[in-house]
Amino acid sequence: MFQLTQLRCFAAVATELHFGRAAVSLNMTQPPLTRQIQLLEHELGVLLLERSGGNVRLTPAGVVFLREAEDILRRSQSAALAARRAMRADAGCVTMGFIPAASFTLLPQLLASVQAQLPDVQIVLREMQTLDQLEAIGTDRIELGIVRPFAPRSFAESAAIFREPFVLAMPSGHHLAEQACMRLSDLEGEAFIQFCPSESRYLYELIAGRLRAQGVAPETVQTLSHTHSILALVDAGVGVALVPRSAQKLGYAGVCFRPLDEVDSFDVEVHLAWRRRGRQGVVDAVRLLIQEAYPVPAKA
Repeated sequence: MFQLTQLRCFAAVATELHFGRAAVSLNMTQPPLTRQIQLLEHELGVLLLERSGGNVRLTPAGVVFLREAEDILRRSQSAALAARRAMRADAGCVTMGFIPAASFTLLPQLLASVQAQLPDVQIVLREMQTLDQLEAIGTDRIELGIVRPFAPRSFAESAAIFREPFVLAMPSGHHLAEQACMRLSDLEGEAFIQFCPSESRYLYELIAGRLRAQGVAPETVQTLSHTHSILALVDAGVGVALVPRSAQKLGYAGVCFRPLDEVDSFDVEVHLAWRRRGRQGVVDAVRLLIQEAYPVPAKA
């Protein structure tokens, strides 16, 4: 098959319509230039240039091939630039997954930090649940993920970048809303909206485990996967729910929130996940920036 060198030689001659001037522009002598054109024509099986004395002109096949050759040369140059940029620590494109809950507070702040410190980096976002993000990281469809904590994976690493307490969400006018601070025991027998144990396993197990440890048994009336769906039911008066504090940003007018008291308070985390392998240029730069901007101390 023809080579890029042959395409460059042909494009130069086709532009100059003169072998001597084309050779000078390519910083080579005329005989090897002529040889490259001959090899290209032989490979293609068509005549691209007609030579008559000192004159050169494109054949019909040459006119068509020149457009394609110039496109190939442009794309090859773009590919080379993209490869070099991918190994730079301050430029390029990074595809990042994120859980819906991260968009309440964390994601906008995180994107602003990246834009301020790495202005030549483009972040392409993909909204996905944690398990979907892990699959995408494993198959190289995303490079970073904002996820809930997950069971160890051989191909992935993670670090906590955000931690916040749970709060109790209840309909405005609910009898518990009179209290400034809540105890988990206040939920005994209350109509309760819980996270789905299969699709939101991390949140479900945190809440269910804490309620079980305290011996509290609310009456679960619905299980849902997303915080905004849970708050919609709270807003409709279906029940109360424990949700991460950042959910208050969703602004449901008919929902009020109360913190848990110091004894019963417990936290939920968000992690940054990435593929476990060697140096990844700009991906590493974004990852390290996020970890430095959002340090989360280890739990006591």
